[in-house]
Amino acid sequence: MSDIAIKFENISKQYRLGKIGTGTLSHDLKRWWTVSVRHQEDPYLKIGAVNDRSMKADSEYVWALRDINLEVKQGEVLGIIGKNGAGKSTLLKLLSRVTTPTEGRILAKGRIASLLEVGTGFHPEMTGRENIYMNGSIMGMTKAEITRKFDEIVDFAGVAKYIDTPVKRYSSGMTVRLGFAIAAHLEPEILVVDEVLAVGDAEFQKKAVGKMQDVSKTHGRTVLFVSHNMSAVGDLCENAIIMHNGVVNRMGNAREMISAYLQSTRDIPVSRTWHQIESAPGSADIKIRKIRSTNRDEDIIQYSFTTSDIGIEIEYEVLHDIPFFTHGINLYNSSGIHIFSSHDTNNYHKDRTIQRGIYLTKVWIPANLLQEGDYLLSFAAMRYNPFTVLFHEKDLLRLQVLDTMNQSARPEDYKLEFPGIIRPKLIWEELVSLSF
Repeated sequence: MSDIAIKFENISKQYRLGKIGTGTLSHDLKRWWTVSVRHQEDPYLKIGAVNDRSMKADSEYVWALRDINLEVKQGEVLGIIGKNGAGKSTLLKLLSRVTTPTEGRILAKGRIASLLEVGTGFHPEMTGRENIYMNGSIMGMTKAEITRKFDEIVDFAGVAKYIDTPVKRYSSGMTVRLGFAIAAHLEPEILVVDEVLAVGDAEFQKKAVGKMQDVSKTHGRTVLFVSHNMSAVGDLCENAIIMHNGVVNRMGNAREMISAYLQSTRDIPVSRTWHQIESAPGSADIKIRKIRSTNRDEDIIQYSFTTSDIGIEIEYEVLHDIPFFTHGINLYNSSGIHIFSSHDTNNYHKDRTIQRGIYLTKVWIPANLLQEGDYLLSFAAMRYNPFTVLFHEKDLLRLQVLDTMNQSARPEDYKLEFPGIIRPKLIWEELVSLSF
């Protein structure tokens, strides 16, 4: 293992659906008798369903990861891609020792710094300064070592004005910037980054990718990078793995894996219905029942033209009375680039209770906004003051947009694709001559 930084050996992780723990006295007794008294394998390890959220579970247990065997070389930047629920974040949590594997073992050389989700490793009542020193100490660094890196961390995060303010007062973007700066600058041998960089702005994302490249190429550190932004994965990573339903589906050159993954996303439909509420996406309180794309005649559409409006219709069920929340959509292009977000602000900041029941919401994407191409849509529910995401379900729906200029009516004198990420139809005023 001289040049191997991380080795996953037969790693599996199992969870029990529903309540935490075995949930029944008979299960507790059977597990205790088998494991503690007879010193045999846990009887529930061999029970479980594949972690496919689109299917109704036929078992009380689910394998979030199954038989992962993987080696990551020292200095390698490995991208981990896959749909929501594929097991990407679970794999990183095992490596970061947030949780332990049900089976197998992980061998890692050196200190591991992790940025798994907003606020990871931060104490909200402590200031940014105090959290920097606390995180450094946890990683085994001396106070002098942390002090030497302190100004560089604060400058990179851009939080100098708020460094002595409790972290609970930080925005999600500030928290992510500081968390990444700490993880990247405290000289870990292994840097683990989940897709939280999507919270940061474009300038910070560019800085973060540049820093990860510097950490790996200049200092020989190992980086594991999970992201839905295929452009960032392609720019940063040499190799990548595709995860699907808790297993490593494919591995190889990052560009080739991205191409294979994007091709697989074409299987996402333009209309979806979840008949079993238990397997429907959402949260414990809110479940998505239906989502579809329509035209102005309310017909479900397989594709739309650039000159047509696109309706996104979402039906969801509130399982019991809960405090008010709102919702929104996010649209990504085929490379995983976030095109735009939109929140429903019609009932913004209403202080009321949402009654149990089924609700329907609809939003329109105006004509002459999107370029030709495939798009993936996500749906999220959130609250404000403070801003809290209740759930964010990605890759729920695929939109296919066709350029009318690429159809038979296309002018003969225009043979190129319309440039740009979007193509808004702006208002131009009549040309006025300023000469006399």
